[in-house]
Amino acid sequence: MNDSSSGTNQDFAWLQRGTSEIFPDQPASTSVDDNLRERLTASDMPLRIKFGIDPTGTDVHLGHSIVFRKLRAFQDAGHTAVLIIGDFTARIGDPTGKSEVRRQLTEADVAANAKTYLDQVRPILDFDTPGRLEIRYNSEWLAALDLSNILELLTTMTVGQMLAKEGFADRYDKGNPIFLHEFLYPIMQGYDSVAVQADVELGGTDQKFNIAVGRDLQRQFGLRPQFGLLLPILVGTDGTQKMSKSLDNYVALLEDPLTMYSKLEKTPDAVLKQYFELLTNLPLEQLPDNPRECQKLLALDVVTQYHGREAALQAQSAAIALVQGSGKTQQAVVPEFSLAGVEFPAKIFYIVSASGLCKSSSDARRQIQGGAVKLDGDRIDQVDLTFESAIALAGRTLSVGTKRFVRLVA
Repeated sequence: MNDSSSGTNQDFAWLQRGTSEIFPDQPASTSVDDNLRERLTASDMPLRIKFGIDPTGTDVHLGHSIVFRKLRAFQDAGHTAVLIIGDFTARIGDPTGKSEVRRQLTEADVAANAKTYLDQVRPILDFDTPGRLEIRYNSEWLAALDLSNILELLTTMTVGQMLAKEGFADRYDKGNPIFLHEFLYPIMQGYDSVAVQADVELGGTDQKFNIAVGRDLQRQFGLRPQFGLLLPILVGTDGTQKMSKSLDNYVALLEDPLTMYSKLEKTPDAVLKQYFELLTNLPLEQLPDNPRECQKLLALDVVTQYHGREAALQAQSAAIALVQGSGKTQQAVVPEFSLAGVEFPAKIFYIVSASGLCKSSSDARRQIQGGAVKLDGDRIDQVDLTFESAIALAGRTLSVGTKRFVRLVA
């Protein structure tokens, strides 16, 4: 990431930016165990900054990137990022905020998902500077625990404490089942902090309970307890709900430059400030007064981080061309859809669905009827418009709404 945070241990602007809570956070005059700034300045050795991810899916989106960006800020301040791939805990899945038990993943599922994670966060973290990144898999220590070890860990928590955890109390009150293996999740995540001897653990605001368990377990094992640093949950591109793939209000790190740019340049005004604070390092006091200029600046900056400046500028030009209806998009930044697998003659609603721009043929029909489907910027209003061959479509840009595009190739 070209614009990653920088600073020294004496300059704490990077630490505070976008941070929701640091705990414990006693006055600086207290001990290094109660004040993170004291710990940062008192130690001659790099601190160990823990962040764990469970590879329960394959896509990393901008909501996930917030914690990785803070991890990079610690790296740039001279500390060691300890990235834990939860290949063992992912088989359970974090029950935080879930109204029902999560489907348990197989070892093969987890391994397949984990392979994609590191490549996706490579633009954010410093993989190259010696001593700045340590990648660990928690099966290394969790798979080695025997029943006596597990019983020892279980004695550190009560059922009452577990039922105080976000989600558990609600499920219990509603009569939704809570399985015993779910109680193990926060204990295993806490034990990760013991195993890697973390000084600080990063997480979203929904992770406070789990991080606090790590502090308690470190005390039990005679270690100095870690600090918790919590970061906000990013609102999605709809401006209302948490960013989530299931809600289709997300921007994936693997998305092509044009798709990423087109989504971000329409960021609702109400969440623009949060996006700038959490997804960029641009000075907040120097942002344009015009919301439209802010949207374009945000989109250009974020796309630059993941695809480079040239690709971001091409995406900006292509987005302008699409909005103007010229159809003269920069082909290099528009994803392609091959028509080789389409049987002609073919109706337009089928092509829209097959390209992946819509989830189904019925969805494609609705989008056409609603005027959202365009071919080279010209609106298509005939659901049953039929094309006799791929030749009539090759090289043209098909779009649904203002965020989804493909270039059709024969």
